[in-house]
Amino acid sequence: MKLTYDISKLEPYINWPYFFYAWQVKDEGEKTRLRQEAETVLGQLERRYHAYALFELFDANADGDDIVIDQYRLPLLRQQQGKPPYLCLSDFLRPQSSGQKDRIGLFATSADIGLETDFDSDPYQKMMVQLLADRLAEAAAERMHEQVRKEFWGYAKEEHLTIAEMLVEKFQGIRPAIGYPSLPDTSLNFVIDQLLDMKQIGIRLTESGAMKPHASVSGLMISHPQARYFSLGKIGEDQLHDYARRRGLPVEVCRKFLAANL
Repeated sequence: MKLTYDISKLEPYINWPYFFYAWQVKDEGEKTRLRQEAETVLGQLERRYHAYALFELFDANADGDDIVIDQYRLPLLRQQQGKPPYLCLSDFLRPQSSGQKDRIGLFATSADIGLETDFDSDPYQKMMVQLLADRLAEAAAERMHEQVRKEFWGYAKEEHLTIAEMLVEKFQGIRPAIGYPSLPDTSLNFVIDQLLDMKQIGIRLTESGAMKPHASVSGLMISHPQARYFSLGKIGEDQLHDYARRRGLPVEVCRKFLAANL
């Protein structure tokens, strides 16, 4: 399903601390000034640009460290360091051996490419708009996930959270994004693209699976009440080789994709 959002509808969902962090602004007075300027810019962008969400809900099961969706497999990685339990995202779905289907959501969100290309003549304005586009793509993911939980999937129909509570993830389930600590391999976007067809919202993939426009987010939606976020951390050569086998890719290709975790 494709959703289109006006900027004004997403503005309440913007997580401003990340915007300030991108500017490396720490002074509270400067934060106030910067936010006021950003809100003015958002008003100028209204009606000219939009953000988009694309999602589908699928029957799915876990098969070891893989998530199986129809004929597709989403190979994942398991923590190997720190204290147990050593988590993998597949832990939060029913195993195939249970004989019962579970559900999973896949999603992608993005902002109009013009937010990255239409402001080249003014470097400051270009940076401002690009950073706002990043926030809008994340805000679209937040708003979409709320709608999925309460309406489309409906596993949390009685949820009554403020936006502030949503931004600190007090909702049931998780929304792990590709490229983030539990899903570091951006090339998994190729699998998600096969299932969602991201070009519907203007997203194209680079050779490594990175998304263009840069202001894009993709990932999974998992409803399990005990599901939680975690960082994969470092993995060993044994897991790298096993992952490459499950991905059906040469080890050296996967080594490139997972360089930061080796």
